[in-house]
Amino acid sequence: MVVAKRVLLISFVLLVVSPSLCYAKGNKAAPAADGETVEDTVEGEEPVVGKSEKKLEVGQVTYDGRSIMINGKREIFLSGSIHYPRSTVDMWPDLLKKAKRGGLNVIQTYVFWNLHEPVKGKWNFEGNADVVKFIRLVQENNMYVTLRVGPFIQAEWNHGGLPYWLREEPNIIFRSDNPAYKQHMEAYVTKIMKMMKDEKLFAPQGGPIILAQIENEYTHVQLAYKELGTNYVQWAANMALAQNIGVPWIMCKQTNAPDPIINTCNGRHCGDTFAGPNKPHKPSLWTENWTAQYRVFGDPPSQRSAEDIAFSVARFFSKDGTLTNYYMYHGGTNFGRTSAIFTTTRYYDEAPLDEYGLQREPKWSHLRDLHKALNLCKKPLLAGASGVARFYERPGTDICVAFLANNHSKLETSVTWRGQEYFLPPHSISILPDCKTVVFNSQQIVSQHNSRNFVRSKAANKLNWEMSPEPIPTVEQVPVNQRKPQELYHLLKDATDYGWFTTSLNLGPYDLPMKDSIRPVIRIPSLGHAMGVFVNGEYIGSEHGSHEEKGFVFERPVTFKQGINHISLLCMTVGLPDSGAYMEHRYAGPRTINVLGLNTGTIDLSQNGWGHRVGLNGENLQVFTEKGAQKVQWTKAVGKGRGLTWYKTYFDAPEGRDPVAIRMTGMGKGMIWMNGLSIGRHWMSYLSPLGQPTQAEYHIPRSLIKPSKNFLVVLEEQGADPKDIEILTVNRDTICSMSTQMHPPHVKAFERKAGKFKVVAGVPGATAQLKCPNYKKIVAVEFASFGSPEGACGTYAIGKCDAPGTKKIVEEKCLGQTTCTVPSDPKLFFKVDPCPDVKIKTLAIQPPGHQRPGTGGRTPATRFRYDMQR
Repeated sequence: MVVAKRVLLISFVLLVVSPSLCYAKGNKAAPAADGETVEDTVEGEEPVVGKSEKKLEVGQVTYDGRSIMINGKREIFLSGSIHYPRSTVDMWPDLLKKAKRGGLNVIQTYVFWNLHEPVKGKWNFEGNADVVKFIRLVQENNMYVTLRVGPFIQAEWNHGGLPYWLREEPNIIFRSDNPAYKQHMEAYVTKIMKMMKDEKLFAPQGGPIILAQIENEYTHVQLAYKELGTNYVQWAANMALAQNIGVPWIMCKQTNAPDPIINTCNGRHCGDTFAGPNKPHKPSLWTENWTAQYRVFGDPPSQRSAEDIAFSVARFFSKDGTLTNYYMYHGGTNFGRTSAIFTTTRYYDEAPLDEYGLQREPKWSHLRDLHKALNLCKKPLLAGASGVARFYERPGTDICVAFLANNHSKLETSVTWRGQEYFLPPHSISILPDCKTVVFNSQQIVSQHNSRNFVRSKAANKLNWEMSPEPIPTVEQVPVNQRKPQELYHLLKDATDYGWFTTSLNLGPYDLPMKDSIRPVIRIPSLGHAMGVFVNGEYIGSEHGSHEEKGFVFERPVTFKQGINHISLLCMTVGLPDSGAYMEHRYAGPRTINVLGLNTGTIDLSQNGWGHRVGLNGENLQVFTEKGAQKVQWTKAVGKGRGLTWYKTYFDAPEGRDPVAIRMTGMGKGMIWMNGLSIGRHWMSYLSPLGQPTQAEYHIPRSLIKPSKNFLVVLEEQGADPKDIEILTVNRDTICSMSTQMHPPHVKAFERKAGKFKVVAGVPGATAQLKCPNYKKIVAVEFASFGSPEGACGTYAIGKCDAPGTKKIVEEKCLGQTTCTVPSDPKLFFKVDPCPDVKIKTLAIQPPGHQRPGTGGRTPATRFRYDMQR
């Protein structure tokens, strides 16, 4: 047994909240938990990126008030969420390699109950439901796993991960001290834990799983259940501990997590908002650092800057954090009907790896550099425990790390500390692994930027569309079987989005309005989510709710005839709810049906007698498969089709190897299938406040595409013309770079080896860097400016200050190269400063771009462009 070496650190906070400095003493070192023995060593001294590393350390997982430990050795954990069912099996290796290259050493994933047990007692662990295979791939990439078992996961996943059949179990109340729910929950958790143990996937068995989570953000709903909630939390903790998996359990956003369960933080700024562990012997863990925001239909784009994420992470680790997890690191795609209520098919596209698995720059690289900087600091950060310190120093040694923070959101400043001046941009943290050298600043991005391009495929867009209208049933095909319309969730049982409600209305000559200017109106208040209305087989229109307000009122004028009038309602769900208390008591579907404006007054059809049918005829015949498509008649698609029409075509594989997407221009709402597999829901007609569809392109994984004759089927609910649909390839070949003379050098210029911090080679300085993807070369330069360029990547323009000859200098450095580095050094660009009033000068290099907004047609005086060729 190794006795812990207790080392007293001298620790201070250097926190710049304005151009003036303020100092505050840190707390004394927090003691380890009683009985713990901890080696005063830190694993992983080698830089994470670009260096060979030791095999993943596995074994006993313990913790104290400072950190998680593997075999008694402290570590900082840099984690990212990648959910196995939101990508294909073929994508997993590339995603995990990019996560590893990005400096991560942990992958976090939920386990998706309704994916694995969609029908009670029938289990699925095939294809992208093969969670064991995914975890083994993580281990092959030398990373750990945090397994969030739930079983309620939320995750913007259909029904929060709970299978629909659970909703109809007798006397059940989800997530409470309810015997029925607890019985099914325990059976599920036990099955998953046994599977993991049988596969030897927990760290003490030699596997990569170091943490497991039970429940999910329960504090949000606990009060609604009163004593049943309090009892349930304690029961869930005890049930989890009884699994004897050999690794710690966590509960996120659970302030009263029972011992020894660790309570963790979710949010954007846990370094400031987290009250901390509920016991001093628990470490600070951040399970969800939101890299942007998931989007629902009707939302505008969601953004979170790389600078803000880096600031929050650096701040968290400077305040004794030991694990942070990016939610999401790769969001991926909600294929089929897996997305929660009103959630888009695309998930967390603004993550470091976008929906297609491409690196979103500068987010991916800026965070990679942050991870390298934090790893340079591990020795002083973890060798001795500390409290709220912002810099740590061990007297008599050169072991020291400092975090210099400027919390002011607008004002930059320069500070002198220990005789050296440091420039601090607004809302930034500088990391100094030796308390002298700035290797990273959260606000100053050294990495290159990129933008995503959707390129129309020449090979794939020879689309010849055919159409087949969906039959509109009447009470003759769907006879009355209930006086009132059924509740929609219970009717559909989550087997489809679509349910028919049919009735009839017999009108005499004196019922109809006498004046041509008066028409009857049908009014249908509904609890959601969407509805299309047909009268006598004619499409009248559609209406829908929203993520915030599921209910709506359908109200349209209708032309009735004398005699029998058939009314057919196509009621739709758009995913099941995934949050809140008493989810089993949510309802959807029409509440009342009234006809207004008749001579005989308003007629209430709510108890007129209704027929019900689950699903569409095309779904039941599987017309989205080539075999099923032969069961209906198709005609050439010409012009706009009727609401509720099927369209089919074939396409050849797009050229190259880039990811593939389909742009649904001209369509309304419906679903997409490719080679019989559902790509997901499309909804082009639901515009954001910016007047654009929330999502226009939909991911078609390359692994699902054949060389030729790929069978594409689109269900269109609202009436549209498919002629403008496009098959696209996706790349991020557009790159640019920007750096000021005050930027720190690239963090790769430093390393810590054998406990010593040093410069790898030469005297590093600020640089702008470009690296072409796919081994292409820079063959042209169109814009370069050193001075005060304006705009952002893709829209740069010359500012009031510009060094002449910058373009030529950049050409000399970059032409013909796959990568190039240009120092942001005034000495390189001029002998006499052309604009001495601009104290901090910026170097911007940029690919072809559109006119900068607001220039009023002015062409920038100089524009940087690079083209790339093999």
